[in-house]
Amino acid sequence: MFSFCGQRSRLLIAAFIAAFTLHLRFMARIAGDATPDSLPSVPGTLPHFLLEPEDAYIIKSNPVKLNCRAAPALQIFFKCNGEWVHQNEHSSREFIDDGTGLKIREVAINVSRQQVEDFHGPEDYWCLCVAWSHLGTSKSRKATVRIAYLRKNFEQDPQGKEVPINGMIVLHCRPPEGVPMAEVEWLKNEELVSSLGDDNIDTRADHNLIINEARLSDSANYTCLATNIVAKRRSATATVVVFVNGGWSLWTDWSPCNVNCGRGVQKRSRTCTNPAPLNGGAFCEGMSVQKTTCNALCPVDGGWEEWSEWTTCSAQCERQRARECSAPTPRHRGKMCDGVSQASENCTGGMCTQSSSLTEPKSTSMEGTNDVALYSGLAAGVVAVTVLVVAVMLYRKSQSEYGVDVIDSSALTGGFQSFNFKTTRQGNPLLLNSSMQPDITVGQTYSSPICFQDSIDKELFDTLPDIKVKVQSSFMVSLGVSERAEYHVKSHPETFPRALDREYSTADTVSPGRAHMKTTDIFNHLGGRLVLPNTGVSLLVSHGAISEDTSWEMYMVINQRDSSVQTEEGCEVLLGPEVTYGPAGLDLSFPVAMTIAHCAEVNAENWKIRLKRQTQDRKWEVRTDIMSVEEESTSYYCLLDFSSCHVLLSQPGSYALVGQALTEAAVKRMKLAVFGSMETNSMDYSLRVYCVDDTPYAFQGVVNSERSKGGVLLEEPKILLFRGNTFSLQVSIQDVPQFLWNIKPFTTCQEFSFSQVWRSNQQPLHCAFSLERYSPATTQLSCKISVRQVKGHEQMLQVYTSVVEVSCTVTSQTGAKAFKIPLSIHQRICNTFDTATAKGKDWQLLAQKLHIERNLSYFANQRSPCAAILSLWEAQHQDNGDLDSLASALEEIGRIHSKSHLRIPEESEADVNQ
Repeated sequence: MFSFCGQRSRLLIAAFIAAFTLHLRFMARIAGDATPDSLPSVPGTLPHFLLEPEDAYIIKSNPVKLNCRAAPALQIFFKCNGEWVHQNEHSSREFIDDGTGLKIREVAINVSRQQVEDFHGPEDYWCLCVAWSHLGTSKSRKATVRIAYLRKNFEQDPQGKEVPINGMIVLHCRPPEGVPMAEVEWLKNEELVSSLGDDNIDTRADHNLIINEARLSDSANYTCLATNIVAKRRSATATVVVFVNGGWSLWTDWSPCNVNCGRGVQKRSRTCTNPAPLNGGAFCEGMSVQKTTCNALCPVDGGWEEWSEWTTCSAQCERQRARECSAPTPRHRGKMCDGVSQASENCTGGMCTQSSSLTEPKSTSMEGTNDVALYSGLAAGVVAVTVLVVAVMLYRKSQSEYGVDVIDSSALTGGFQSFNFKTTRQGNPLLLNSSMQPDITVGQTYSSPICFQDSIDKELFDTLPDIKVKVQSSFMVSLGVSERAEYHVKSHPETFPRALDREYSTADTVSPGRAHMKTTDIFNHLGGRLVLPNTGVSLLVSHGAISEDTSWEMYMVINQRDSSVQTEEGCEVLLGPEVTYGPAGLDLSFPVAMTIAHCAEVNAENWKIRLKRQTQDRKWEVRTDIMSVEEESTSYYCLLDFSSCHVLLSQPGSYALVGQALTEAAVKRMKLAVFGSMETNSMDYSLRVYCVDDTPYAFQGVVNSERSKGGVLLEEPKILLFRGNTFSLQVSIQDVPQFLWNIKPFTTCQEFSFSQVWRSNQQPLHCAFSLERYSPATTQLSCKISVRQVKGHEQMLQVYTSVVEVSCTVTSQTGAKAFKIPLSIHQRICNTFDTATAKGKDWQLLAQKLHIERNLSYFANQRSPCAAILSLWEAQHQDNGDLDSLASALEEIGRIHSKSHLRIPEESEADVNQ
């Protein structure tokens, strides 16, 4: 008995020692010195997980956080890839649930990219949670951690297709490999297909796009867009063209037989318009005209029957007879009988006894009365007109300050009308079938003086070497010109003695090594004009700007390389060519008028346009804000119209016109042109589409380049309004006959980015389409080229015609022939308006009538305000020489003064009466 009890006591002591040891180990684990495997597991209810770790992706180098929450739980630990995570890497917190009173513990760990990359196992990197309580342990689900990525190249890009209308279109797309797998969306002309709500377009789970029944509106550029949490990728653009094969219309009625008599031919026709072929669809097969033989009945001309017997003599002493056109009757378009069908004659041999004495006196008296009334009326009318003319002349003479009408437009327009000349376009051998082209003899009109046509002047005037044009007008008399003014048609001599104290070197203002186009000439006190042909750039030197004993060799240069203008924060664009004029030491009495063509759609709300000048240290400074109404300057004056900027300048140097878009509604005018030429292989033909700023200078660069390639302009250039909305420009070729031509390589749509177009800075952009004809017998090419801005305007270029560019080589004119306004009239206008009068007839009124209403302080500081105004007018109207507008302004001023003369006596009479 005692031995049994002793043995039992020893067992109890051993059990107590074991339990105490486990308790110490458990307490040591809580203190961080034990492992989870050493903790006891007591059978019973397991802890419940309120939050389990979820799958996560590492983006770039950012670690991910895994979270775990359980109740009731004394401790929670993470195990990753079968190994316990050290307690120091855990962040934990515990709290009591107010509803149940249970202790809730939450634990989180971070997993870095390096940990995932260093793990090499049969499966993905994984982690789970183990939770302990007094009643036992529980494990959470496994959470995988993967590194996210998306490769750049698509496994399969969509391919362009050309399908008939109502056909099915399937575009395949396999996105790039990625983790997680990329989601695929489709774009149609840069718009999400899912947002279009089109039931005809189906995007399947296999990423393909299916159009069940193709419509014309389905012709577009389609792009596959792959996206996951890391990146977004775009596939190559697939161009879908839905074409329509042509169908015959109904036959017309048979035409009349082509002969009037005998065997002939008649025909009927049909057209391939039901429907017409579209987008390169096949033309109708079969004949468009049918012919058949016909027999036309020959015409039978009519013939007269014999005359009938004379009738009895009537009371008027006449008798009649008749005949009919019935021998034979005219048939089958035959002619009617010639002659009369009835005849009459006096039947008494002139001895008719009927008297007319009762009526003759009355008739004679009436005729006499009518003659007297007619002559009396004519005499009264002549007297009235004469009196009216004399009265008007006396009235105008008495009312006019100058004795006659001060403003007579005939003085400006008579003898100085600008003339147009017509050039005929020649057939071009480079066209595939020049004989099949439409009529291209319609002339182009070119106006002087922007391009001086010396050859035409020679043709018009060289046959009369001594010819003079004489002008006499009331305007010239009223301004004090008593003798007739004579203007020689032949030019003034262009060589003058130079001032000995002047330097003529131009190297001081032109950067060395810079490519440029230049014009130069010698000017004296008569003034003149420098023109850079076909660039829209010119310089006007007014009469009297150079003193009489001095002459200057002046020049003007365009920088043809990339502009050196430094734009403000990269937001400004060059709107016209960069122009330099000189020489540097130029000393003029009056400002010069420089004209620079620009490509902006002028709107003060959308554009901020500035004139910049290059300083001596090659930096650019803002001289004036052209669009600002408030800004006043006495150093510069700018007048901005639709296509050109006219600037009055006193300092030689380099100038540039720049603009900054203030809104997305800002618009640049882009000129579009298509040129073509045969390649070395006679079976190939190249189409080159250009997009350049709409200035003559920019387009002339394209013409010069194409001339060296043997290119031919195939369509009149067109204007595209390009908006500053950041969207790109797309160029596509359409309606190329598929059975005659092949486009190689297969790319019918090309694209320019927004920045390429917006910041072209007068440099041309172009893309090329290479075509190959299947047979040498193909002699005709017709197609359309679409140029459109995404979410903007579109222009279509039709390739079917040719144009020969007219060149111009004369770059300057000096003396009187360089000006639209004759010198004597120019001087009289200045003498009349430069001096202010009590009635307000001064240069300010002239400026107002010529629509110059801003920054008048500039003209007030000029030696002759009127001369500066007229120089600005000359620069603005150099293309058309619109003298009528100046004459109309002067006539209106004359009418204003006539009215003021009428009001002065009335006011004086009213004062006397008071």
